This record gives sequence, structure tokens and C-alpha cells, in this order.
Amino acid sequence: MPESSRDRIPRRVATLLAAFRRQRPLRGGSLIVTVFGDALAPRGGAIALGSLIDLMAPFGLTERLVRTSVARLVHEDWLASRRLGRRSEYRLSARGRARFVEATARIYSGPPGPWNGAWTLVVLPGGAAAGRDAVRRQLRWIGFGELAAGVLAHPTASPAAVRACLAAAGLARAPLLLETAGGAIAGPERERIVRQGWELTDLALRYRHFIRRYEAVARALARAEPLSPSVAFVVRTLLIHEYRKIHLRDPLLPRELLPPQWPGILAYDTCRRLYGRVVAPAEAHLDAHAARLAGPLPRPDRSVASRFPPTEG
Repeated sequence: MPESSRDRIPRRVATLLAAFRRQRPLRGGSLIVTVFGDALAPRGGAIALGSLIDLMAPFGLTERLVRTSVARLVHEDWLASRRLGRRSEYRLSARGRARFVEATARIYSGPPGPWNGAWTLVVLPGGAAAGRDAVRRQLRWIGFGELAAGVLAHPTASPAAVRACLAAAGLARAPLLLETAGGAIAGPERERIVRQGWELTDLALRYRHFIRRYEAVARALARAEPLSPSVAFVVRTLLIHEYRKIHLRDPLLPRELLPPQWPGILAYDTCRRLYGRVVAPAEAHLDAHAARLAGPLPRPDRSVASRFPPTEG
């Protein structure tokens, strides 16, 4: 990233960037997934390889690493590629786009609203262990906790949403789904379910570390005027990259089931405020430095403006 007086990187941002670059191995594919999901999906989900190489350079990703990473993402069916002469373009595959729809809803939506006290219980089907494990993994992805061998629960995921999630993952053999009445489980039993189903201690530590790091970045940027598009793109990308790695582990339990002063709520607010500060100049950076084979990237769709709604209460 060339550094003019306007592009000078605030110290906290430089520290953040240096910490990412020091990671070994440097996971280029994971960061590219972040850029596609956060920045490119709302702009049509495609980018010329040369533009992607330029966008990734400030993060320490070499041209070779970018090429290797996108080839792997094509193999894993996140991306599809096309060529025009000697130039290449990468776009989200149909499966990759479907994955992003679900992840986007989790990452950018606010904390769960009021809970009606009901639970959805899942009893895994019999049969081959591989099939049961596939269902278990998919349920854990949407926040279910395992209370006993083959019995999982979640307080807000409806049976219809569970069936749709399993069907989208190609898991045709449906487990047994049960739904309790609101308030049927209360007091000590409810607390016991939370203790058995979810390990929240490590998640809370990760959230607190995120808050400390990015609140410091927010303070640094408050003193850096004007905020250059290139710096804003770096901050936006690292912010979402780090937040999604933590937040996608979060079962998104309602507040009624969380420990007091749950840091996930403050982490959401930290991300919301900082994202609001950097999103517009970061979009200007994409306008200036990213294109498809056919020309400039389209303008972002309306979904970007609705990300991170304010929390209530």
C-alpha cells in the first residue's frame, strides 16, 4: 500500500496489520473468503484476478499465494473461474453464494430478540456414524448444543429452519425434531441445559480480546482525519475477518440464557460502530482499485446499508 500523507496508517492499524502478516501459516484462502463475502458479494460476487492480487497485497499475500488460494477455493467449490485471453476472473460459485447467504445473516444481524421460552430438540437418526456426524456438524454450525449422545437442542432455531438447513446441506435423512412449549423448562433445569450444551468460557475470552483490540483501533481512527480509502479497506477487512471467526462459533443464545454482561453483545456493538465508520471509504477504495474482466465492479446492493442494525435496550 503506497503511503502518502493521506494514506499514512495509524499506529494501531499498522499493529493490527503486522499481527495478521506474522501469522504462520498465512491463511490466504480464509482472508479471500472474507473479502468475497463482505465486499464482493454485494457487488455481483466477481473480480478479475489482477484486482484481487492488488487488494490482497497490503495484507502480505503475495501474487503466488493469491493464485494458490483461489485455485484451492475453486476446488472446494467456493469459487468458479473463467478466462478471457490471458486474464482470469473469479466469482462465487452457486454453492459458495448459498454458503454466504447463511453466514451473512448470522454475521451482520443483531443479537437475538426476546425469547418465548421454547426449545427445539433433535434426536439424531440411527445408522452409519458418518451420516450422524454430518447431521451433528450441520446442527452445531447453526448453534445447537449436544445435551447427551445424539440429543441436541437450541432455544430459538425453529423445526422448519432446521429442516431447511439440513436439506440445503444435502442431508436427506431427517432426524427426529421435537419442540417444547414456551416456559416448559425453567429455573435450574434451564441453566443445566446451557452448561451441558455449550462451552461459553472460551467464546467469552475471544470476544473480550476482540473488543480490546478493535476499541483501540476505533480510538486511533477517531484521531486520523481524513480516513483514507485504502486504510478503511484494510480495517474493514480485518474487522470482519476477526469478528466472523469468533461470531460463527457463537450459538446465538437469547439474553435470558446468557451470563451477565455477556461480551458478545459489546463485541457486536464495537463491530457495528467501527464498520459504520469505514464502510463508505472502503467502498471508494473498491471503486478505484477493483474491476471485473468486463469493466468496473457494479455498485453495492442495498444489503450493505442494512448491515449491523442498532441493538435495542
